Amino acid sequence: MTDIVIRTTDMHTAGEPVRIVESGYPELRGATILEKRRDALTRFDALRTMLMLEPRGHDGMYGVIPTDPCAEGADLAVLFTHQQGYSTMCGHATIAIGRWAVDSGRVPMVDGRAAFGLEAPCGVVRVEVEQQGEGAPLVAFESVRSFATHLDQAVHVPGLGDVTFDIAFGGAFYAILSASRIGLSLMETPLAELVRAGTGITAAIRAALTIRHPSEPDLGFLYGTILTDDVPLGAHGGRPSYNLCIFAEGQIDRSPTGSGVTARIALAAARGEMQIGQSCEIRGVSGEGFVGTLAIAERGADGVESRVRVAGRSRYAARCEFIAEAEDRFAHGFTLPVRLADLPA
Repeated sequence: MTDIVIRTTDMHTAGEPVRIVESGYPELRGATILEKRRDALTRFDALRTMLMLEPRGHDGMYGVIPTDPCAEGADLAVLFTHQQGYSTMCGHATIAIGRWAVDSGRVPMVDGRAAFGLEAPCGVVRVEVEQQGEGAPLVAFESVRSFATHLDQAVHVPGLGDVTFDIAFGGAFYAILSASRIGLSLMETPLAELVRAGTGITAAIRAALTIRHPSEPDLGFLYGTILTDDVPLGAHGGRPSYNLCIFAEGQIDRSPTGSGVTARIALAAARGEMQIGQSCEIRGVSGEGFVGTLAIAERGADGVESRVRVAGRSRYAARCEFIAEAEDRFAHGFTLPVRLADLPA
């Protein structure tokens, strides 16, 4: 075994990290992006854990593996990674990729604007980059087809009782509910308590419900739970709404979560609470927001299907060379044990 060297550009979008692999990662096999995702899991998952977990990463790390596109209309393609596995869509990372693709010369900027198709595991999203004076450009993407699948469902959650929730797809499936439904305050309750509640809700729903994507079995799973405040997205007056996205067994998205913003707006459209062209600002735990706009809403056989435009800005944090020496017992990363007694012998 030889040393592993991987070079990355590190960015953040609304405080949420994005570690973009630039060299050192092997070529992936597959005729589709989902086949490449399975190949990454089967053959190279140790590289994901090397970059996401300690000592080179942390429980809140997020990453991007660029790969060759497979789908029609795609100029670039990516896999999204986190400390537990691989996401099907990630809005905050897509916003970072927009700026990175332009700045690295992968996509041309003409008269201060650029546009390209980005293939993610959930499908191809259209990304637009606009340079408005100095500083970070505004990056927006239009989501894949998004929709609500379960409205006003209930599940028993240990410690919380019967909990009512909705499920919507915005590139990934989320359970969505206001924190007040479970007797908590999104703004006043300690984060640790909100995270415990969110992970408990996710686990209970996964055990109780089977979630299916209409065309891709690999996308048919509950990614996480989004706890919200009580500000309606379709309300007039311009008040921002806050939410907390809890995924990957307790990981917190510092940003508002681009695919989560998409899912929330798709849910609002399904309920008739937002109209085409309406926008809202949604903020995450960092306090910085994304602006989401209901771009398309059409009634289909299974309800309202939406496409949502999400806009934000991303900034550079570092350019790095990560090394895993051949004899390093932590070459592939590690997670902190719950107890020291859980350490391997």
